[in-house]
Amino acid sequence: MAKLYFRYGAMGSSKTANALMVRYNYYERGKKSLLLKPALENRDGESTIKSRIGLEAECLFVEDFLRDYERDENVVKEYDAIIVDEAQFLSAEQVDRLSDIVDFHNIPVICYGLRTDFQCNFFPGSERLLEVADKIEEVKTVCWCGRKATCNARIFNGKIVRDGEQVFMGGNESYIALCRKHFKEGKIS
Repeated sequence: MAKLYFRYGAMGSSKTANALMVRYNYYERGKKSLLLKPALENRDGESTIKSRIGLEAECLFVEDFLRDYERDENVVKEYDAIIVDEAQFLSAEQVDRLSDIVDFHNIPVICYGLRTDFQCNFFPGSERLLEVADKIEEVKTVCWCGRKATCNARIFNGKIVRDGEQVFMGGNESYIALCRKHFKEGKIS
């Protein structure tokens, strides 16, 4: 029986690398998986998912795939699994449509993303995944102090940014994973 998975972690916890490895595992066993990302995530180009360690693969946008699925539900039948990166940027409705693929087509959907933003608030996609996913797993990483990192601190000029829009695209230059204590204290090293 297929499941809807949400694998979440702080910035730098290898979520994208894990997604790409899962895709490769399906490929290696002669199975076909589909790799998706939200259109908002365009740092690596329109049709590419790339991890910090250099793994990369071609993908489709979630929006385009779900539009095709709305027109013809049979588009999912050629896949053995669907893997979604940057799932925090999904809408609640998109998460529900992905859960339909699990429930009505028996195809696993494995979502990777952040749980919370730079203010420790849920993203809409993450919140809905936490509500409806069959299996929720944390992809762990550590703070500079060695404790488990759970907070995604936005940084600018060596200081934590506490205000701003929820979505600001960036990587290591803009974000750092911290434990809750160092997030509260504003200590990035």
